[in-house]
Amino acid sequence: MTINNHSEIREEVAKLCSKFPGPYWQEKDRNRDYPTEFVQALTDAGYLSVLIPEAFGGAGLQLSAAAAILEEVQAQGCNGSACHAQMYTMGTVLRHGSDAQKAEYLPKVAAGELRLQAFGVTEPTSGTDTLSLKTTAKRDGDDYIINGQKIWTSRAEHSDLMILLARTTPKEEVKKRTEGLSVFIVDMQRAKDNGMTICPIETMMNHNSTEIFFDNVRVPASNLIGEEGMGFRYILSGMNAERILIAAECIGDAKWFIQKASDYARDRTVFQKPIGQNQGVQFPIAKAYAQMKAAELMVHDAITKYEAGENCGAEANMAKMLAADASWAAGEACVQTHGGFGFATEYDVERKFRETRLYQVAPISTNLILSFLSEHVLDLPRSY
Repeated sequence: MTINNHSEIREEVAKLCSKFPGPYWQEKDRNRDYPTEFVQALTDAGYLSVLIPEAFGGAGLQLSAAAAILEEVQAQGCNGSACHAQMYTMGTVLRHGSDAQKAEYLPKVAAGELRLQAFGVTEPTSGTDTLSLKTTAKRDGDDYIINGQKIWTSRAEHSDLMILLARTTPKEEVKKRTEGLSVFIVDMQRAKDNGMTICPIETMMNHNSTEIFFDNVRVPASNLIGEEGMGFRYILSGMNAERILIAAECIGDAKWFIQKASDYARDRTVFQKPIGQNQGVQFPIAKAYAQMKAAELMVHDAITKYEAGENCGAEANMAKMLAADASWAAGEACVQTHGGFGFATEYDVERKFRETRLYQVAPISTNLILSFLSEHVLDLPRSY
């Protein structure tokens, strides 16, 4: 089982990231600012458009390239959460968008003229129970009228376009639970002047999360992706890509923590010897390394199946869960190795520690992954 390591891309990404050292991220974190300069640099270098076909101005590469980019971003101490959605939301448009939609939006996204960063799915009342979402889209002539609410929609204030999932047929009128939901491309700038309200949510990390309210927001019917009522099926493949790319980020985080802890353990001297000479310091770092390597193999397995067009739902979910656990274990070892300095902002450990903790909860919680595996892999009774 081998995948393209994209070593040349990784090397160039590392060079780019070196221009955005710790103090840059510390300031952004302190002021809760969006890393506009970093995102622009990635855009200008073409890294956020690697999955867009060459015909539309992208690189036309596979998911493994996107995973390599995001892993390297995290491994260099930066934070890809400011822009990673552009990669995994892209699949919905690429696979199910019309020729007109692709021609209209993809070249502009690839050129950096438009940002596709917002993904409107989660709602405050339904959470991860996506099929119970209540935001509605009702046809009215040449438009759909959107009403409802989304939450944890990251980067909405910094995106030109949103992929929105809304109910077009009442839940009680569909034959299957997965029917009746539709996907739309929402022009954020237009919507903000016509009934859409974005409210920032303060969180423990600088994640640019928001809550969005739709009050009779009109979206052209031409912005419907694919067939009406089939939206849930359309976003599933995108969700698998999302889980895989988040897993790759977690692997990058784990590598950063392990390197940071190892370097500090070699250099820090207490009681006339480096603290890394003590097994009590060595073992947590070594165990975290083993966890990371095992999770990395799972990520590679998921990418291989995804790129082969196979059903990779189980692999994508396991990759995300195991990588998130590995990054958290590595972060814990790194904090413990640094002792008090692990909590000092200048070391970046506490910032990365907060950032990587998110991925045991989002974009899907560990418990829901375990429920999925229980039902769909182990053939156990459905628990929810």
